[in-house]
Amino acid sequence: MIPSGRLIPHAAVVLAILVWSSSFIALKIALSAYSPLTVMAGRMLAASLICLPLLPPVLRFARRSPLRRILLLSVLCEPCLYFLFETFALRATSSAQAGMVISLLPLPVAAGAWLFLGERMPLRGWMGFALAIGGVIWLTLGAEVTENAPHPLLGNLLEGAAVLCAASYTLCAKRLMAVLPPASMTAAMSFAGAVFFMALALLPLSITPASLAVDLPPWAPAASILYLGSVVSFAGYGVYNFGVSRMDAGRAAAYMNLTPVATLLMSVAWLGDTLTPAQYLASALVLAGVVLTQGGGARKGPASGGAA
Repeated sequence: MIPSGRLIPHAAVVLAILVWSSSFIALKIALSAYSPLTVMAGRMLAASLICLPLLPPVLRFARRSPLRRILLLSVLCEPCLYFLFETFALRATSSAQAGMVISLLPLPVAAGAWLFLGERMPLRGWMGFALAIGGVIWLTLGAEVTENAPHPLLGNLLEGAAVLCAASYTLCAKRLMAVLPPASMTAAMSFAGAVFFMALALLPLSITPASLAVDLPPWAPAASILYLGSVVSFAGYGVYNFGVSRMDAGRAAAYMNLTPVATLLMSVAWLGDTLTPAQYLASALVLAGVVLTQGGGARKGPASGGAA
């Protein structure tokens, strides 16, 4: 069990995961009317406008801190490359399948935390990972080509590349937030993402919007972009960065296993996707794995480089 005095960071990470799960739905809606680069440029511009008061301290940190290279690597991995891979992935696969793939994030994070941060995950934690990933694989076996997922294999591979970017960001963020407040970290991500995607949006590329199997009101795609920028990018990363700054990186990433379950349920409610009895059982398996993973504490190795 998690001690009651340490519940707030865990609750913050869970809230962030729920918000991020909704982002797969919002992205599918936005992509039904706009190109991927336009969606991401609008999303990051909205987030950066909210973070504008935090720009001066972020610039000072980027100029003077010896960790500025780690900061550059972290924002390049996420939001820049992560959102690039994920947005194009959602043109090819469904929200539910993308949510399944992203739940594999704990494995590369746990491996990186072991190698670089000196974190040790007990046997119970690894068993929880195996159980949750088994549930993800079970969910994935039911994937079919549909209007919402015209090329599921390509989309899932792109989402896999996004997983590697997210793992790199989580490890960098754990080191950075020893000296950089979570709000400033969120602002740095927003500013970097705005510059990156606005530059890409200026390229002379012709990318048609993606099709969607449900009818939407005409204002829904634009509202989805605002939601992605203000709630998902700003609030979601804000609470996640707060949680990661106060818990082990591997434990924080383990909560990503909740993503496929939450995304599937939201897809049923908002995009008209359906769940089979087997998918409900697989979702329960994922939840059981998360509970098992969080039940034991991570340990520091004797030769730890130290999680900052």
